[in-house]
Amino acid sequence: MSWWTTDEDDEPEFDESSVRIRPNRKGNKPRTKTRPGHEDALTGRILSVDRGRYTVMLDEGLPEERRVTAARASELRKKAVVTGDRVDIVGDTTGAEGSLSRIVRIVPRTTLLRRSADDTDAVERVIVANADQMLIVVAAANPEPRIRLVDRYLVAAYDAGVTPILCITKTDLADPAEFLSNFAGLDLRVFRSREDVMPLAEISEALIGHDTVFVGHSGVGKSTLVNGLVPDAKRAVGVVNTVTGRGRHTSSSTISLRLETDAGRGWVIDTPGVRSFGLGHINTDNILKAFTDLATIAENCPRGCTHLPDSPDCAIMEAVEAGALGETGKARLDSLQRLLTTFANAPSH
Repeated sequence: MSWWTTDEDDEPEFDESSVRIRPNRKGNKPRTKTRPGHEDALTGRILSVDRGRYTVMLDEGLPEERRVTAARASELRKKAVVTGDRVDIVGDTTGAEGSLSRIVRIVPRTTLLRRSADDTDAVERVIVANADQMLIVVAAANPEPRIRLVDRYLVAAYDAGVTPILCITKTDLADPAEFLSNFAGLDLRVFRSREDVMPLAEISEALIGHDTVFVGHSGVGKSTLVNGLVPDAKRAVGVVNTVTGRGRHTSSSTISLRLETDAGRGWVIDTPGVRSFGLGHINTDNILKAFTDLATIAENCPRGCTHLPDSPDCAIMEAVEAGALGETGKARLDSLQRLLTTFANAPSH
């Protein structure tokens, strides 16, 4: 029988029987892009990531709180899941030894702290998700404090919408006053720590109710501080090389640790020490937004104004020169311009 019929004009006439369907050689069901809704999924917090396995806390703060091990579902294979993420998981969520659940969704993030390998690399490396504070740890000496590295941390924090805090350690070795004067124009809370006296109570109070990511150059005492705040953390502590003045990397992964105090709880997110912090992904508009009073004045700046010293008719500089921003105005402008210069001098910009 022909697969078409002809009319009197001898032209093909197709009908339903004309369709030819190839048999499925594998004998299985055809693939579909339709995914299950996973209405029964549970939402948890990513505590750590280790070679494709994720430690997830479920029922946080409840009597049935537990930690489970999970892997990414196939539909998430091209999406990064990082410490601090809130995720939906299905499967075996009992947390029993040997059990494995699946991460099927990432809950929309509130913040995303990122860095690039260097200033020429626009590919971002996600450090942590959903943090609302950044504690920058820097030593007063051994190793010497690096102003530009702290500036980069600040730029990344402002870009992510994260509130920065500064802790300067080893103040028994050197007076940090000159170093701290570089940040006088910022609304930056500062803690001072000595080897024999760490302000753990004051820092803990600032961390309650927050997800705080700790960052710092290797060897500045970040792991020592984390261990003091979270005694069960047992983070490895390194030493500074007396020849190079550099610290040895002791933390190899990012991990969330719960801070427990009589006054409340918080989360300490410890990250590996870094000696560089690329800004290839940064949006400079977010730096200005962190200076809310200056950002308001900047609305009167000419289009394309960089707010740097060589910018003509910059409304911010005119306001500072007129004394409209009071005694702190010049310091805040200097801080803003230094951060903008740090970014503008990146080789890729």
